Amino acid sequence: MSFEHISVMLMPTVDMLDVRKGGIYVDGTLGGGGHSAEILRRLDGTGHLYGIDRDNDALAAATGRLGGAGNFTAVKGNFHDVRELLRARGVEKIDGMMIDLGVSSYQLDTADRGFSYHADAPLDMRMDQDQTLTAREIVNTWPKEELVRILRDYAEEKWAARIADIILEHRAEKPLETTGDLVACVDAAIPKKIRMKDSGHSARRTFQALRIAVNDELDPLKKALEDMADMLNPGGHLAVITFHSLEDRIVKQTFRRLANPCTCPPHIPVCICGKKPTVRVLGGGGVKPSAEEVAENPRARSAMLRGCEKLETAD
Repeated sequence: MSFEHISVMLMPTVDMLDVRKGGIYVDGTLGGGGHSAEILRRLDGTGHLYGIDRDNDALAAATGRLGGAGNFTAVKGNFHDVRELLRARGVEKIDGMMIDLGVSSYQLDTADRGFSYHADAPLDMRMDQDQTLTAREIVNTWPKEELVRILRDYAEEKWAARIADIILEHRAEKPLETTGDLVACVDAAIPKKIRMKDSGHSARRTFQALRIAVNDELDPLKKALEDMADMLNPGGHLAVITFHSLEDRIVKQTFRRLANPCTCPPHIPVCICGKKPTVRVLGGGGVKPSAEEVAENPRARSAMLRGCEKLETAD
């Protein structure tokens, strides 16, 4: 299967980056290279673009698409480690960076990757096929309290305890091997009348929680955003696309804190903490996809684009 993916909020995201010729830019979630292709077009042979991804299939597809550009470098890794990944290539400062925190269409539609609850496939869910931890290991070996924690913390699943109980009952008889086994556990845990009222598939929250846990998506995000903002040259832009409330909350709160870091009590007329803003928030706080884009690509409907600009006065 070829690596095909419709880039969500392509033009609004690259517009937010305000790409300038001669600049150093980073696409932290390279995927099929859609956003990167537009960044390279605007660089027009100048500067350099680094595309980071931990998915081997994505790296191969993007390299095939963009490898002919002399100012493009594909990097195997996780954007959480962007500082170390770029430092290893002699880069300390950048002029812009973007990340798209969604699962690619390719990953969702390739059944044997195990991301989708629509097809019966091995329980995998790894974005980096070289890592050892899989969804199968989590559901078959993690204790109940950990399963409940990730279902509640990563998906706000109200039936977390009941789903964990059913998973434990299932694995006591035989291991869960496929996505179908997991869907059956969710169906057994949530009463049918509740499932019928759900606006989407009732297993979607469980799959989201497991995917986040397998790929460690949320816990390092705050620190990664701080690193990205710190690496920006004055006037540089950071753009982030999120797809669910948990990650969006982290992005929003991080940008707000960097834009207003003062910790002084509200009643003090003059700041005495000495903490100065390092960024300003872009896009009025958040940008949603257009109705036209959602009609063409329904997977964009939950997307939110947020950005910030490094202040000229920042150290």
